[in-house]
Amino acid sequence: MNTEHSFIDADVLIIGGGSAGAMAAIRAKEVNPDQKVVVFEKGQMKYSGCIARGMDAMNIVAIPDIATAELYVESNSIACEGIMDEPVNYKMAERSYEMMKKLESWDVCFPKDDNGDYEVLKIHPKGRFCVTMKEPELKAILANKALDLGVLVMNRTMAVRLLKDGERISGAIGMNVRTGEMLVCRAKSVILSSGGTARFGLPDNGHLYGVYDFPGNTGDGYCLAYRAGAELSGFEYTLVYYITKDINAPLLYITLTRGATLLNAFDERRDQDHPNPAKMLLEHMDGKGPIRIRMDHLPEEKIKEIEEILFTTERPACERFHAGRDNDFRTGEIEMWPTEVYLCGGHGLTGVRVNENAETNVPGLYAAGDTSLVARGHLSGALVIGEVAAESASEYAAGNGEVTLDDDQVESFKRELETRLAQKNNPIAIEEFEFKVRRMISDYLKPPKNEYKLDRALWWMDRFRKELKTMVRVANVHDLFKCFEVENIIQSATMCAIASKERKESRWSPWHYRTDYPEKNDAEWKKHIVLTCGSVPEDVKVSYKPIIKMEGRV
Repeated sequence: MNTEHSFIDADVLIIGGGSAGAMAAIRAKEVNPDQKVVVFEKGQMKYSGCIARGMDAMNIVAIPDIATAELYVESNSIACEGIMDEPVNYKMAERSYEMMKKLESWDVCFPKDDNGDYEVLKIHPKGRFCVTMKEPELKAILANKALDLGVLVMNRTMAVRLLKDGERISGAIGMNVRTGEMLVCRAKSVILSSGGTARFGLPDNGHLYGVYDFPGNTGDGYCLAYRAGAELSGFEYTLVYYITKDINAPLLYITLTRGATLLNAFDERRDQDHPNPAKMLLEHMDGKGPIRIRMDHLPEEKIKEIEEILFTTERPACERFHAGRDNDFRTGEIEMWPTEVYLCGGHGLTGVRVNENAETNVPGLYAAGDTSLVARGHLSGALVIGEVAAESASEYAAGNGEVTLDDDQVESFKRELETRLAQKNNPIAIEEFEFKVRRMISDYLKPPKNEYKLDRALWWMDRFRKELKTMVRVANVHDLFKCFEVENIIQSATMCAIASKERKESRWSPWHYRTDYPEKNDAEWKKHIVLTCGSVPEDVKVSYKPIIKMEGRV
């Protein structure tokens, strides 16, 4: 493979073209149509990221006279058990209604009843914030809008390193995942929006890509930020969702908010008011699972409504799956099961630390979506903080002059690339290696946790880091970019184990349940565990930061 590279300039470079990245690209062009906005997207931007196609709701919208941003901050702080910076979550909620109306102006469908009111569901501890959406083409709408505004999208391009000009970000190196071509982008500011680490634990079915979240999300944004000196937090929040068995597809809120019944293995009915995946997971682990959804008592029009949302707006593959399992919503039941373990900002608390302006601690570097730590931000957080990041990055790019590329950084990466390409005769296929890495992550990082398991996780990740360079075969470009993905998975797992070991308490049960520290300890641990990079990536530095409160709140 030729290690020469192409070169482009950008005012704002966005890494990841999912929900947050697409909205960031749109907003960057809106605030300054003349600036050059470039997107590195590992897949194809039209159908990439966590939503990929359509969405059935915006989980967080503070509609006037129904809810407020203040109530959302209070509610989400309860859900996060106090580990939540309030200002950035407040800004997200404060701008959520404006965002919904903006989407509506682009013909995104938010159904209304005969009185002209939106359907607003209760899925949070306090207040009603979840607004029903019926838009099977949401991702295409966002992507096309960005393209129409003149955003330059580099599809099939994985960002592999950030570049710096002193302390300031100066761009990134990308790699085409099909051709192996290197692309160096000099940029005045960079927004990271490439998702969390969805491809982390191993699904029970053993399929490497059969994960709950988008399988292209391998912690790229986390690791890019970490190597560049950014602060990360929440890596001990190890999510295991509870969802449709073997397909890892949504069903819970779509059905329960429309009257479906939830039963455990003993036909005991569960509370319907606030469906809680964590409680379901605990019940499953206690031997009362699997939990099942029944809809045979619902009227035909409700079942058709559920099918229309699930089979079109949400994931069309669901229709084929349920037909293949002989799952008839009118007579049968839908079995649910725990997912693999994964790390995520949108559903969880993992990510690059940002303030209310989406700024990291590295000048010129911003983060949004699942890459950023906007606790439990979901789609609303991706869209709103994507806009905020674009506004901040555009202002920074306009006000801080040109950046200089350090050729030594580019040449250093080229030497690393040549070393990887020299592994063509090594014995282990990258797919086999990834399988084992992720099996060990499931063994040792999936809750419940204890110090022995976490130490073993660290031992394995150290071994895997070495074996990736000495045992894994890199026979072609496909193997090469998979190596970078697996490297990020290993780094994410290392940070997860260190953060989990550091938090000597149990919190967010069962997602950080430690059998050796089974109680929650607010007095000592109501704070952030912050991770930064030492002299080498495997040298993870740990510090603590207080929870940031809004003025006037304690």
